[in-house]
Amino acid sequence: MRKLYIVLLILIVVSCTSESNNENKKSMSEVPAVSTEVDKKVAALISEMTLEEKVGQMTQITLDVITKGDNQYSSSQPYQLDSALVHKAIHTYKVGSILNTPGVPLSRQDWYSTIKTFQDEAAKTPRQIPIIYGIDAIHGVNYTIGATLFPQQIGLAATFNKDLVKEAAKISAYETRASSIPWNFSPVLGLGRNPLWPRLWETFGEDVYLGKTMGVAMVEGYQGTLGDPNTVASCMKHYLGYSVPLSGKDRTPAWIPERELRQYFLPAFKEAVDAGSITLMINSGEINGVPVHASKFLLTDVLRGELGFEGVAVTDWADINYLHTRHKVAETIKDAIKMSVNAGIDMSMVPHDFEFAELLVELVKEGSVSEERINSAVSRILKVKMQLGLFENPVTNPKDYPDFGSDKFAAVSKRAALESFTLLKNKDNILPLEKGTKILVTGPTANTMRSLNGGWSYNWQGSEADNYAKDMNTISEAFTNFGNATFKQGVSFEGENNINAAVKAAKESDVILLCLGENSYTETPGNTNSILMPKDQIELAKALSKTGKKIVLVLLEGRPIIFNEIEPLVDAVFMGYLPGNYGADALVDLLYGIENPSGRLPINYPKHPHAFVNYNHKHSDNIAVPNYYESDYDQQYEFGDGMSYTNFEYSDLSLSADEMDEDGSITVSVKVTNTGKRKGKEAVLLFISDLYASITPEVRALKGYEKILLEAGASRKVSFTITKDELSFVNEKLETVAEPGDFEITIRDLKKKIKLK
Repeated sequence: MRKLYIVLLILIVVSCTSESNNENKKSMSEVPAVSTEVDKKVAALISEMTLEEKVGQMTQITLDVITKGDNQYSSSQPYQLDSALVHKAIHTYKVGSILNTPGVPLSRQDWYSTIKTFQDEAAKTPRQIPIIYGIDAIHGVNYTIGATLFPQQIGLAATFNKDLVKEAAKISAYETRASSIPWNFSPVLGLGRNPLWPRLWETFGEDVYLGKTMGVAMVEGYQGTLGDPNTVASCMKHYLGYSVPLSGKDRTPAWIPERELRQYFLPAFKEAVDAGSITLMINSGEINGVPVHASKFLLTDVLRGELGFEGVAVTDWADINYLHTRHKVAETIKDAIKMSVNAGIDMSMVPHDFEFAELLVELVKEGSVSEERINSAVSRILKVKMQLGLFENPVTNPKDYPDFGSDKFAAVSKRAALESFTLLKNKDNILPLEKGTKILVTGPTANTMRSLNGGWSYNWQGSEADNYAKDMNTISEAFTNFGNATFKQGVSFEGENNINAAVKAAKESDVILLCLGENSYTETPGNTNSILMPKDQIELAKALSKTGKKIVLVLLEGRPIIFNEIEPLVDAVFMGYLPGNYGADALVDLLYGIENPSGRLPINYPKHPHAFVNYNHKHSDNIAVPNYYESDYDQQYEFGDGMSYTNFEYSDLSLSADEMDEDGSITVSVKVTNTGKRKGKEAVLLFISDLYASITPEVRALKGYEKILLEAGASRKVSFTITKDELSFVNEKLETVAEPGDFEITIRDLKKKIKLK
């Protein structure tokens, strides 16, 4: 009996100790440990703050709420702040963050005076906590007049040039701070694996490795050394799995097994967290029936516990309310706020009222949300503000940024466009054209800046690009200015049809530059039921082909538009994506051979309307029975495709070893020679195939790339390092493992096998 008492006593002590440890862990997860000087300042400030002040810091409103206008959903034009509403937001509700534009782009001076007004008001509050202003500056500061606009992310991915992406991001950060804004809602780290999705062009394409490495480059370009007034806070978005809705429609349900969620969608966020990104935006959608804004598993267990993210998690637009109105998992808005804050949200992009602040105060006073959870969120928000130096310098002044909109920044944008354009067909080497070639420029994307820039350009849908970028060249203007080019619209997005005029002009020309694709769009307004090329564009192509003239097809589009019906009718194909304000100038240089194309597809380009298969598909996707049924893997063009005006020969593929221990590495080297007559850039791509695995392996997967420049006749040795990370996958137990066995390394048409012991 005495032994039994001793055993019971031990069990009680162990139990109490375990409970105490659990409480300590819980407390530590809710309130970050005080370690750095910044942490100490944050803790001291929080200790002085009222509950209302704390909740205010978690509240983010859109600019329209505090401007003059008929309601809080839109601003009157010309835009003016309403001083009474500004006072109400900052002094009554203690709002800590504001975002967005008043429906139009602003000059730098307008941004400065607007944000200075907010910071001056914040300086009059008891704690003098500065406002943090956020903006979607996703391809340059697209809401500031005169800013340098770059190719959209899908085009930057096509460059396969991390250094160039980092440089573009660094310029974007500089010009964002020149607009007095310290927080950029970029980059998008989702994978563009569904070509129907209207935001595919905001991604770095469909590949995990390309996406995560480009994402890190962009984060590093934006953030630089935090506190430097030339840098901004980056914002990883949209965590997690937003980019693959089952239907392809924006913000509709996604169904992603956790194994795939971890293997394909988590790595880019993990890499960006490790690179130091300090803010993150949540996926508006739901995964497997659970809205991400309500998932404590994703927002706390995985994001905080596994990825180690210590920064601010902000909602997307009105997404807490949508837990009640759209997802129907919360019976009231108040329930939705409780659900999301307890799940791990730090800041609510409300954005149109102050209800979040009012109801969250009530929830804390009722005990439904702990003040420890509030303290945790607010500490992260205050830390970001301190890291950005907002307490010392709450508003940057445009006069301190003399390089804004400069020629040297424009040159980088044009270079990015040059390296993004992807030559996919060049029958009989029709390109490059000789100077003096008489060209007909035609098609719906030929004479508009909207198709060059896409959405998030001057306004949300990019519909004002022709007004605000009128000093930039459309494709028709760029070729007409260069000389010996004629423009006839042919067909337009507005339904105007004059195909006969285009055909007549074509007969008087040597070459037809046929510009097809899409008008600007983003998010839900960009939803589509079909990505087949519109009938009027098909009709234009067919009519022009009957003239017998050579046709160069340029595709300006945010997602691949299926054109297999007319592909045989054209002699050359350029995928232009959304190349930005200097895209037309870049195209002139490429078509005339002043520059050499070097872009590569960051996505598969589908050939058939119901055959969307990613390049890193499974072997069972290749099943086909000739003369019986058609279900084989058949793409118009494949990930990594892209041509040049010169030739690159690959040789001497070598390995430092053909076997590797789990903790070892292998160096893979290849010789690349420019055997043509002109210099050119080449993206060297390394793929790995796991030959046999416990989870069905992919046919191949990108695991390394490098962009090189070679003069005619020159050679260069390119090397990659392979570790177990490049050989790993997520298994059935949700463990990331590298299983012993054989792997095949492929660079162009060269192959070598290695063995993991």
